[in-house]
Amino acid sequence: MSPLDDLDPILVHHIVNSLGWRGLRPLQEESIGPVMAGKDAILLAPTAGGKTEAASFPLLSRMTAERWAGTSVLYVCPLKALLNNLLPRLETYTGWLGRTAALWHGDVTAGRRKRILADRPDVLLTTPESLEAMLVSANVDHRAFFSGLQAIVVDEVHAFAGDDRGWHLLAVLERLQKTVGRPVQRIGLSATVGNPAELLHWLQGSAAGRRSARVVAPHLDEPRQQGAHAAPCDIELDYVGSVENAATVIAALHRGEKRLVFCESRRLVEELGEKLRLRGVTTFLSHASLSVDERRRAEQAFADARDCVIVSTSTLELGIDVGDLDRVIQLDAPMTVASFLQRLGRTGRRAGTRRNCLFLALTEDGLLAAAALLLQWKRGWVEPVVAPPEPRHIVAQQLLALCLQEHQVGDKLWQEWWNGFGPFGQPAEPIVRHLVEEGYLDQDGGMLFIGPEAERRFGQRHFMNLTAVFTSPPQFTVLQGRSEIGRTDPDLLTEEIEGPRKLLLAGRSWLVTYIDWHRKRCFVEPTDSGGKAKWSGLGFERATSFELMRAMREVLLGIDPDVALSKRAVTALAEARDHFMDVVHPGGTLITRTSGGQVRWWTWAGHRANATLAATLGTVVAPAQRVNDCWVRLREDVDRQHWKQAVADVSDQLCLPDVDQRAVKGLKFGEALPPRLAQATLATRFADLEGAQAVLEEPVRFVTLTPS
Repeated sequence: MSPLDDLDPILVHHIVNSLGWRGLRPLQEESIGPVMAGKDAILLAPTAGGKTEAASFPLLSRMTAERWAGTSVLYVCPLKALLNNLLPRLETYTGWLGRTAALWHGDVTAGRRKRILADRPDVLLTTPESLEAMLVSANVDHRAFFSGLQAIVVDEVHAFAGDDRGWHLLAVLERLQKTVGRPVQRIGLSATVGNPAELLHWLQGSAAGRRSARVVAPHLDEPRQQGAHAAPCDIELDYVGSVENAATVIAALHRGEKRLVFCESRRLVEELGEKLRLRGVTTFLSHASLSVDERRRAEQAFADARDCVIVSTSTLELGIDVGDLDRVIQLDAPMTVASFLQRLGRTGRRAGTRRNCLFLALTEDGLLAAAALLLQWKRGWVEPVVAPPEPRHIVAQQLLALCLQEHQVGDKLWQEWWNGFGPFGQPAEPIVRHLVEEGYLDQDGGMLFIGPEAERRFGQRHFMNLTAVFTSPPQFTVLQGRSEIGRTDPDLLTEEIEGPRKLLLAGRSWLVTYIDWHRKRCFVEPTDSGGKAKWSGLGFERATSFELMRAMREVLLGIDPDVALSKRAVTALAEARDHFMDVVHPGGTLITRTSGGQVRWWTWAGHRANATLAATLGTVVAPAQRVNDCWVRLREDVDRQHWKQAVADVSDQLCLPDVDQRAVKGLKFGEALPPRLAQATLATRFADLEGAQAVLEEPVRFVTLTPS
């Protein structure tokens, strides 16, 4: 008996005749049983592995067989653009069975929302932020609207689980389940991750261990021919040395083909985009600070065009369809193997084509990072997805949002809304007390409700700011006439310059003609060249992991990744190995002293482990240093005896890193926490206790470096 026999016969008819499929993919076949049985599940497959159909086909079959009514399936995504891209497919699938699908997010018009409320779709595509906005909105009867809810599909679940949006999503799902009054099936769709069972346990929330669950990942059982992928891949590592040279290479290579170039910053996207256009290359750009219209134009044009390049940050890493792609090019390296797998999976979708990626390293650091990442990839290693620890600021946000949703909540009953789940249960008691003491919540007659301080800080625009868990640095909107181009960092508008002020945005240079400081708007006109791009960040998001730094050390010790290396890359790697020859050793870490007295401990352990070590070994660490990925600066008077004593004193007493006050201010909702808890939250997140402990257990060699 075929698994297809369990699906609705009308659906099977259309799979064969409308889609023209001869059968289902392994993931789609293996998902039918557990999804139809109502089990929670993680469906795991590489990019373009058919995960949407693996979830939707059995759910739609159940919808018909069990006569689900109203909005019975939620399809949650991390990106609005991904939802926009998925809607036509899900409208087609639901339409075959006489059902409907609709979209609800921040860009959906008020008129369309009213129609959705009046005539509930069977499948609603949305984001966690929009879902919470529905729960707290006075215009949505959320109990009636969600009364028929049976299942929730979380697409790109790994993208949620690795940051605070994941905690926010789980907390909202618990509140939604409490509103519905029954268990709701949870299905996560994910690209390859290193710990799928743990990811499923996380997705289940309060039901973990109590509800039946299954990881469906047929590709993990296949023999691995190329690292973490069963399909052959064409990977090349080249060293070009500058953005200018990268633009020259990209313009010359693969003419007539569609190329997607990933960069690790918005500034780099802008600089490369401008240089490609100056070389006559049809170029489109995509990053978070471009306007919605600008990004949509780029994505649509790129999907329809052939001989062109789109330059993007990670915004196009997830499953947005950009058409029939020929090549992926990566400047320097992404921060994780998981990101590389997502990007690699954009290619090789056509019959007769292979997955491919060309790395163009701009710097020595970028070359080493790319080589280290490829070394780990070829070993089949992928980062485990780990939720950030101690999400106390999200707990504070959720308590406020719950009081906004319910108007008043019993001061002994609020935990029930999260079914005692993790950080939202008993550990939240001190946060509730602080919210009451500081006026964020009022307490009267055994009830909690929104207080004046919450009204003052978050009450604008119907508490819209309370439903977003990201903190974005303040940016100015850039306008040409009435058309929004995107947003820029205010530093570019305030720094002292000579001559006219110019911006680089959407791959073009703009002359600033007027700045509206009060409304944070900047008006521009086109200009030939000379624009500058800049966006600020806190820096921790670029911290390299312990595993990748150790792989980088292996590269410096002479191990090449098993991929094609250009002559330039071979030469540059040899120069890098010569450069770092005195500070790497296969048998442990090195403490080096220069003739000038500078002492460095070369750990090759990554930023977080080094920050942990610097905090732990305070007696021998130089004060007021900036921690990096490779080394920790020590006091100039440290010798072997000092060192042995310092390490012996802290052998089992690792300390959390010190926290920069700017980072505390950048923690969204951090102001609703007691200061010590806000600092403790960030200190825990900036630490790598395992990596630090591993380094402390390694042998240490003292070396005096002599000038060459």
